[in-house]
Amino acid sequence: MSQAQDVETTFFFQKGLHLNKTRAYEAAISSYEAALNLKPDYPDAWYNRGNSLYHLGRFADAIASYDQAIEYQPAFPEAWNNRGNALDELRRYEDAVVSYDQAIKYRQNYYWAWYNRGISLRNMERYEEAVNSYDRAIEFKPDYHWAWYSRGLALRKLGQLEKVVASYDKALEFKPDFEESWTNRGNALYHLGQIDAALESYDRALALRPDAATVWYNKACCYAAQGNLDLAFDHLRRAIELSPEEYREIAKTSSDFAELRRDHRFLSLLATRAPRET
Repeated sequence: MSQAQDVETTFFFQKGLHLNKTRAYEAAISSYEAALNLKPDYPDAWYNRGNSLYHLGRFADAIASYDQAIEYQPAFPEAWNNRGNALDELRRYEDAVVSYDQAIKYRQNYYWAWYNRGISLRNMERYEEAVNSYDRAIEFKPDYHWAWYSRGLALRKLGQLEKVVASYDKALEFKPDFEESWTNRGNALYHLGQIDAALESYDRALALRPDAATVWYNKACCYAAQGNLDLAFDHLRRAIELSPEEYREIAKTSSDFAELRRDHRFLSLLATRAPRET
């Protein structure tokens, strides 16, 4: 390659990076392809082309691009990791784990690959292995709140509720405004019978997202468990206001509202109202 071609290749590659940052993914792909026309064995161009394809939801095409990057540079952990992400999106979870294992082979402290590997394992309901993978991610990046949070989700499937709460506590230590962690922490506390603590956790979630219908519903369940039917009704009504079809149907059969179901207010709340003619 001549010096002029080398300069032109670099120009198209850098232009692709810029376009990708601005989310102009189609244009970025065209720019990477211009670079590859000049230098077909350019692994970084194949890799970043794959990233743009991934952002467009073209996961199979992204995998093909990552494969090209890996062909020219086998020890390319980022390409193996992102290839795994694309495979996971296609629900090819076993293949995704193999790809993450390759990323880890070339970079053992690659916490993103350990974390993503945990996600694919959890998607296959291999929860203990998922927890182990999240633990490795945390080993290399102790403040990675997503790993602590996802670890809590896997532990919940294993029924280890005390450990679930502890995992969400760590996620919240590093990201106090993590609404999902507050919500799921409340769920675990509810199932542990720690209703007051669950309510406090749900309140923290609502402070961050006041329109979270699920949290209003969960608080209604807590108040129903305490026998506070007035507050249970008020919170259930708010959940139904925010998501009428979902929570009206769930409440009809939920055992949490056995006592409330005898209340005429409850029956009125669950009645489906026909739209008024105008």
